[in-house]
Amino acid sequence: MDPDASIRSTDNDAAVARLSAVQKRYLDDPFIKHLVPRAHLQPLRPPLINIGTFVRSYAIDDLTTQWLEESGKLNQPCQIVSLGSGSDTRFWRIATGPLKENLATYVEIDFPEITTKKAMAIRKSRELSSVLGTPADVTLSQGSTALHAPKYHLLPNDLRLPPAETMEHLFTTLSPSTETPILSSSLPTLLIFECVLAYISPEISSRLLEWFVAQFSKSSAPSGGVLGCVVYEMFGLADTFGRVMVNNLKTRNISIPGAEPFLTLDSLSQRFVSSGFTAAHALTLREIRKTYVDRAELERISTLELLDEMEELDLVLDHYAISWGLFLSNPPHGSSWPHWGLKKRQK
Repeated sequence: MDPDASIRSTDNDAAVARLSAVQKRYLDDPFIKHLVPRAHLQPLRPPLINIGTFVRSYAIDDLTTQWLEESGKLNQPCQIVSLGSGSDTRFWRIATGPLKENLATYVEIDFPEITTKKAMAIRKSRELSSVLGTPADVTLSQGSTALHAPKYHLLPNDLRLPPAETMEHLFTTLSPSTETPILSSSLPTLLIFECVLAYISPEISSRLLEWFVAQFSKSSAPSGGVLGCVVYEMFGLADTFGRVMVNNLKTRNISIPGAEPFLTLDSLSQRFVSSGFTAAHALTLREIRKTYVDRAELERISTLELLDEMEELDLVLDHYAISWGLFLSNPPHGSSWPHWGLKKRQK
């Protein structure tokens, strides 16, 4: 049996959860239905899952939007690299939104089994493929496991392999669609790991983060290299609830070696600092919902479904965190990059 099949199955869980949150109007995402097989037959998820999906999406969208806005202020289009991207639709939402001109390149990386399915779904859907450009702009490669367009690249890779061997080409090999390397260390670049590092050992995830920092530490940009990273994952699993989570995953042959060592928010921030990032922060989803989500949005979603297990919601949200790190190799005086991050809502 393929030992990674169970890990890959978690992508379908996340996609169905997002679809449910969209159908119940927590989120606005016209693209997710094109990436979920038999979307019209998928069951709705319970309110607790829908709210968790909303908070997670709100926070990552906010950090991503800030990154795009900051790049726009500097007249420097940015790059976004989603590692373990699965069925994520963020590229399409950005590319059809008001900040699309601030995006230079969007890269998605995942297991070849995932990228093959996604490439097929993109080719099959006019709504997805039309956003990439004309049919002549879109090419498949590597046995249809990779897809390239002027601003979008879908690439197969196992993130557990040494990045110096499997990702160096991103900065050196010419892209078939633009005849330049896919990524440039001279542009502000945001990494996104959305429920990915939990499945990878801490040593391997640290190696991956350190490798990206090394690429941007040698940036030739006048203002130096600018690298951000957003991580969403479960943590603090040593208590009773956490052990139940771990055991439930084990029944599905899923282990989370990358989550179990991280027991505190400080430990999540420290991972970034230890990997060479300049600054780092971490918040639980519970705290984000309580203090950071816009009040009007909270009021809006409170009318969507009846939720009577508020204590259980808080318990679940307390075991998931958003952490973010920033690396600046040579920040110019007055740079506002250090202010990038989630902001508490106004009272």
